[in-house]
Amino acid sequence: MVLPAIAVSVVLVVAVAPPAFAATGSTATSLTSVIDNLRNWLVGILAAVATLFLTVGGLRYLMAGGDPGQVEKAKTALKSAAVGYALAALAPLLVSILASLF
Repeated sequence: MVLPAIAVSVVLVVAVAPPAFAATGSTATSLTSVIDNLRNWLVGILAAVATLFLTVGGLRYLMAGGDPGQVEKAKTALKSAAVGYALAALAPLLVSILASLF
């Protein structure tokens, strides 16, 4: 059930992604701009995966039908989504710490 959802997510991301253009000037030449771009991608990917886990957890919880095993699996997926959102919120902080090391 999770694998088709991931496949659909990847297809949607690829379908709606803007075209990549060659960098002109000094937009991608400095290390800070590369780190900023990395941070933005990291936050986006983490938020997308967390949203996927939130959706899967919610659907599992709705379709559990009172089965304790399925309810626990749903709660685990919801907890994973919360961890994913926390990591997405902390990603800029982690990247800035790494940037300060260089």
